[in-house]
Amino acid sequence: YCESHYGEDYLGVPNFPRAMSQLCLALMKDRRRSKALDLGCAVGRATFELAREFDEVTGLDSSARFIRIGVELRDKGCIRYTRVEEGELVSYRETKLSDLDLEGTQHRVSFQQADACNLKSLYAGYDLVLATNLIDRLNSPRKFLATIHERINSGGLLVIASPYTWDEEFTEKEEWLGGIRVAGDPFTTLDGLHECLGPYFIRLGEPQEIPFVLRETKHKFQHSLSEVTVWERRGVDSSS
Repeated sequence: YCESHYGEDYLGVPNFPRAMSQLCLALMKDRRRSKALDLGCAVGRATFELAREFDEVTGLDSSARFIRIGVELRDKGCIRYTRVEEGELVSYRETKLSDLDLEGTQHRVSFQQADACNLKSLYAGYDLVLATNLIDRLNSPRKFLATIHERINSGGLLVIASPYTWDEEFTEKEEWLGGIRVAGDPFTTLDGLHECLGPYFIRLGEPQEIPFVLRETKHKFQHSLSEVTVWERRGVDSSS
């Protein structure tokens, strides 16, 4: 994950966390950019990228190991990690915020461990919530979607990106948002998102696909497409 966030680009695919952040910043161009929440931040690249223009960005992830990477990069300005080449062979990598033109963002970011399905009340008042490759790894994505509006200001944006790789290892089948049949008809994850988010959000524009690559070894890569949808929080009096 350090390599996918801070390392090289592979197979001609641009850095995914940076691409997602650029999309978000473009969407927020004429909107308030006070507070942003990066849910499922992993090792934090998008958190730093959003802090280019937001006053305050919080990165949350359920993995303490991932959060420690973000904290180390914020506090020390650099991280070192190993990258698998093949078998037992590894190479040693170093990344600095200054190399990424992000050294001015440290004081605007924070990283904390949290469960997206059980967020504390203090995580609220956001102008943007970014949930990247998250919903298909939650044990209760419906619970997450049913409450996320409580975290977002009226007129704020929720940006969801996911390859919709539903797997019972992470999410029991009755919790899947889509990829199933209902009364014999196909029911997609996009259908499920509309069902869950419709009372509180309006979808903006059409879904789009953004590719990402995960490097496993020097010779093996995972190439995936994440579908991105953008949702605007309705006014408080429009939620019924």
